[in-house]
Amino acid sequence: MGSLNFVMPIHYRRDVNVALSGGRKTLEYHTSDLQQAVERLVEPTERGDPQTPLRWTCKSLSNLQAELNAQGYRIGRTKIAGILKGLGYSLQGNRKTREGKDHPDRDAQFEHIARRVKAYRHGGRPAISVDTKKKEVLGNKANGGREYRPGGKPLEVDTHDFPDKALGKAVPYGVYDIAENEALVSVGVSSDTAEFAVEAIRRWWHELGQKRYRCPRRLLITADAGGSNGHRNRLWKLELQKMADETGMKIEVCHYPPGTSKWNKTKHRSREGHTARQLHLAD
Repeated sequence: MGSLNFVMPIHYRRDVNVALSGGRKTLEYHTSDLQQAVERLVEPTERGDPQTPLRWTCKSLSNLQAELNAQGYRIGRTKIAGILKGLGYSLQGNRKTREGKDHPDRDAQFEHIARRVKAYRHGGRPAISVDTKKKEVLGNKANGGREYRPGGKPLEVDTHDFPDKALGKAVPYGVYDIAENEALVSVGVSSDTAEFAVEAIRRWWHELGQKRYRCPRRLLITADAGGSNGHRNRLWKLELQKMADETGMKIEVCHYPPGTSKWNKTKHRSREGHTARQLHLAD
């Protein structure tokens, strides 16, 4: 028995014109300079006019859309995100890697400080590191973290964290004993001045130093190059001279090179979790 083959007839209509097409053209097809316009706005320091209409920090899709629309481009945020992805851009945070221009004597200064600290420790003389810690706004302000309280009774705090002119700010100043790995933090409620900085050192000496070091003739202080204990601060030098006259010690100060404050020992040692023994409140 033979097989049966069925053939379906195809009817062509002459009144219909079928156009073969790949879809709607992309926006870049009509505006060939769109990618360049987006790139000029995103990286103003590398491409485009230095007087770019967008600042370095204004790179959100909304800001880019507003600026492109002002330049005559009809484009949405989704399209801008696609163009940026095609150009190799992605959302990224900041990375702390730049410390500024290195001083030619930077390494030599670090080596000098290390030698002086070693010499003081070998001779049983006091060597301390000092620095002002992060200032805190005083008052009933919101704080991160949680604590156990009766259900439905959270601690009520101020709506805003604006500084209270009557209360001011707390100014912690840390004095870290390098040999003993112990710090004393004095907290002022006025200002971070050289007079307050030296008073914090003086309190460390009376509370801890003179009990630990018997009749030393010299005191070594390592500090940042700026701020209340900066190397150009005349009041800092004057107050240190007063303390030297009071104690009869010769006070030697070694400043870290500019831009290297993160290497200061007291930055990492006089925080919570280390052996900060006492807390002073000073006006």
